[in-house]
Amino acid sequence: MKKTLLALAAVCAMTSGAAFAQQTGSEGPLMVRVRAVNLDSANGGSTNPNLNLSVNNKVIPELDVSYFFTPNIAAELILTYPQKHDIRSNGTNIGSLKHLPPTLLAQYHFTNFGGFKPYVGAGINYTRFSSVRFDPAVQAALNPSVSKNSWGGALQVGVDIPLSKNMYLNFDVKKVYIDTNVYSNGAKVGTFKVNPVLAGVGLGWRF
Repeated sequence: MKKTLLALAAVCAMTSGAAFAQQTGSEGPLMVRVRAVNLDSANGGSTNPNLNLSVNNKVIPELDVSYFFTPNIAAELILTYPQKHDIRSNGTNIGSLKHLPPTLLAQYHFTNFGGFKPYVGAGINYTRFSSVRFDPAVQAALNPSVSKNSWGGALQVGVDIPLSKNMYLNFDVKKVYIDTNVYSNGAKVGTFKVNPVLAGVGLGWRF
């Protein structure tokens, strides 16, 4: 029975692979993209208006790996390295932190626009805050701290434009929901909602 099941699984896998190859031509199921992304924070999104917290906007590098289960359905993992941001309160720099925000998205790719391949995605983001540093005067007066972990949703829209065989120009926009609780002397004083929009441009290769 085990041998029969293994044989059936092998036949199904080969049939699925052959069908995918027929549908996508020479393209394989894997796509790797590199992007330059402008991170535009929703600055000021604090639940405590007295804090009026913000972080600086910046351009960051981004790497993502997508796997196509069918020509239309894919999963994308988005990665970067920990990004450093200044922390401001009412426009005054009070410290800095780093955040690492890997994001996993399920995507639908439209295949009826000729060479253009627009897509939409939705998924989940996990952000890890680290290397949180505050100005010594602020630290002495308020003993501030932030939550180290954030979970939130993510939305995406983009397009892949063919340049040559298996290489694409990519435009991509994401809205990612990131927040962290803010504490002073151990007591919660608000929640800072970063919630950035990330607009990126880059290149992708299909294997």
